[in-house]
Amino acid sequence: MMDRTEFCGCKGMRTCFICEEKYNLTPTVDSSRLKDLICVSYCSYCNLLWEGWNINECKNLPSHTGKSYNFDGIYIEHEFIDLKEEANLIENLDQIPWDVSQSGRRKQNFGPKCNFKKRRLSIGNFNGFPLCTKFVQDRFKQLSIMKDYHTIEQCSLEYNPKKGASIDPHVDDCWIWGERIVTLNLLTDSVLTLTPHNIKYKNQYNIEYIPNSQCTLLSGSKKKYPFDVIRIPMPRRSLLVLYGNTRYLWEHCVLREDIQDRRICVAYREFTPPYLKGGLYFKDSCDIIERAKIF
Repeated sequence: MMDRTEFCGCKGMRTCFICEEKYNLTPTVDSSRLKDLICVSYCSYCNLLWEGWNINECKNLPSHTGKSYNFDGIYIEHEFIDLKEEANLIENLDQIPWDVSQSGRRKQNFGPKCNFKKRRLSIGNFNGFPLCTKFVQDRFKQLSIMKDYHTIEQCSLEYNPKKGASIDPHVDDCWIWGERIVTLNLLTDSVLTLTPHNIKYKNQYNIEYIPNSQCTLLSGSKKKYPFDVIRIPMPRRSLLVLYGNTRYLWEHCVLREDIQDRRICVAYREFTPPYLKGGLYFKDSCDIIERAKIF
């Protein structure tokens, strides 16, 4: 693939509107293909999956129609921060330099340096998190699902519809990042789209590092779900937590069509147990854990 760094931040198969027009490239994710599959949408009020692609239909509680499914591993806390807090947070984040990223995004990354291919960890230039974001991490303590959650990486991501911003299907690496994948959604409603991850043929995310005590991976990986696509609403100012089989057995992405206005999300990651106190690799991470207490 040609070098496109002069025009945008895309690499490999990733694309945005800029490089697609410049080099006549085809987007890597085709939502029309996904819509031809069996789709369900998550309702955060009744905690069920309902047949259909349109996430807005899940706002009609208790008027749901069609078939529903029980499904664990998704948690949404509505109104996690208020409008004033959101405005102050965005104002402060915009005073921090944004770096160009892939697929039309910009990012601000705070955390250790990770080499996912070689599975190497170093503290790099990590000096803690922006003070303006401290209240968000402090508020994690109010949620039982976030018990003993210790943020190691915090990443701000900006999605701009004018750039064709999106993020391709992926599983967050399991070698270093723990079970709970946490996202604070800001400025506009959006949707997270999930598709099954085939562990047998695609293990580029280091799935073997999953602690058996935290996820029924072996039994879950053999299960054939009666649907192919899960649509999860990300309401403005809500906190989304993916965990368990949903975190490990499903790839997640954000489609272009689900970015209607400027969207910023703040993503949080925790260490996997081998890098926590008492773990096999704690000596490699103890300094990073201390640095992650700084704001």
